Amino acid sequence: MAAVLRGLDARWLQIGAVGGLLMFGVLLRDFALRWEQSALCFASALAAQWAWMRILGLRNTGYLSAIVTGIGLSVLVRADSLWVHPLVAVLAISAKFTVRIGNKHVFNPANLGVMIAILFLPGAWLSPGQWGSDVIAALWFVALGVTVTVSAKRFDIAWAFLACYGLLLVGRLLWLDQRWAVLLNQLSSGGLLLFTFFMITDPMTTPNDRRMRWLYAALVAVLAFIWQFVWYRNGGPVWALFLLSPLVPLLDWLRPGARHQWRSPMEPATARPASVLTEVPCAPSSVTPTVASTP
Repeated sequence: MAAVLRGLDARWLQIGAVGGLLMFGVLLRDFALRWEQSALCFASALAAQWAWMRILGLRNTGYLSAIVTGIGLSVLVRADSLWVHPLVAVLAISAKFTVRIGNKHVFNPANLGVMIAILFLPGAWLSPGQWGSDVIAALWFVALGVTVTVSAKRFDIAWAFLACYGLLLVGRLLWLDQRWAVLLNQLSSGGLLLFTFFMITDPMTTPNDRRMRWLYAALVAVLAFIWQFVWYRNGGPVWALFLLSPLVPLLDWLRPGARHQWRSPMEPATARPASVLTEVPCAPSSVTPTVASTP
């Protein structure tokens, strides 16, 4: 079973895991999400992916990342109208192909789509508390998240973020002399665990070097904590990831590492383009679409 998971594209696991959570939320948590919004979101994400593949002449790029983005936006974004979800889906997918530094896109598409929605579109909002704080549900989040992140080789950044964020919460709890049940409630938040295992772990928008990933996770955790508990604003982790994403190219430049490739280990190395076999992160000095690598 472990060998099968290692040979499977992690995005299939992510689609199954987050898609299952989406269905769980719609059926049992009353997400206030209309089926038309989700359908338009998926259709727009796939259409945008197809259009950019045609424009840039990409042959080896599939639609899995567009499906993942569609699920993520359906889970996180709420709106009063039908046009918000398809619009943010198109903008998020388009940014993946256009807002690039070196050979990587800068922003996690779902994270960017959420920020566009809540910053610029009327009648749109983020509901980080929609999952509740049920401990049983939290354990399911962890189990699904571990499966995805191990396969995507980003298990380390998930736990680095959760450890740093948890230590900050413990310090706050001791400072305020609160009960430990408060900490359990905060750490079992579905929104926090969804972010930890399915958003910050995106291998295409995190540092290539492991030590830089740990540093990046710590920076996101600190900013998220300040945003949430010092400035008392909602959505701390989502905001922190968005604001710190432009640091990733700099961290890649400071400590180059092997860039993650969405392919099965069983795929022959000779099938990969020569431009991908020897990838060295570029200095963060130019933002250009890169058609040689798979977004």
